[in-house]
Amino acid sequence: MEAKLSELVGKLKKEAGENLHAVVLFGSAVTGEYTAEHSDLNILCVVERAGAGELEDLHEVAEWWAKQGNPVPLIFTIEELQRSADVFAIEMLDMKARHRMLYGEDFLESLDVPLQLHHLQVERELRTKWLHLRQAILEAPHKNRVLLQIMVDSASAFCALFRHALMSLGAPLPQTKREAVDGMARVTGGDPSAFHAVLDIREGKKKRRAIDTEATLHAYLDFVALATDEVDRKLEGSS
Repeated sequence: MEAKLSELVGKLKKEAGENLHAVVLFGSAVTGEYTAEHSDLNILCVVERAGAGELEDLHEVAEWWAKQGNPVPLIFTIEELQRSADVFAIEMLDMKARHRMLYGEDFLESLDVPLQLHHLQVERELRTKWLHLRQAILEAPHKNRVLLQIMVDSASAFCALFRHALMSLGAPLPQTKREAVDGMARVTGGDPSAFHAVLDIREGKKKRRAIDTEATLHAYLDFVALATDEVDRKLEGSS
């Protein structure tokens, strides 16, 4: 991982030159929850200018990085970050709390993230991810490996939203996926066992064949639906 990150920074500096202000690694790669099979290396690049010419300069680097199996880096100017922090409150709070500077000064420590829209973003994102989960299951072949992969692929996003839902409800922001799941279980009274089983697979602690996919899928869907509805109800009541 370190060699890849070092190579990326070198390529970015070469292609962007003085336009590049900072390169930030964020997400599971800095929380101790990174697994090469299931996690991404998420990168934020802060630049002076982000016009068509500047993006073209970075095209080959972004293409190379994507071929390594990672998301294309996010490109922002510092002004854009500041102006959009309110509508990207979930993402910005996560970056502030869990990031590593690969290049440049740590501007995130002083970045102000307004919270007036945070709970609305949490509600909307939970509903959206819940609907996407249902659609994915409806569209997928009814095969254990496919259904299990849908759960594995979606678990990280739901855990992130559980973290922020708990924060919106006045609880401390959990630091790990499992803490977020357990916190949501306490709030809702739901059974977190399906999420723990899926996280066991992501972390290599359990083999896929050891999972009862049908039972896990039922429990997984029930937990997501319960969490979505309960968070909606509680946040509406606190408004």
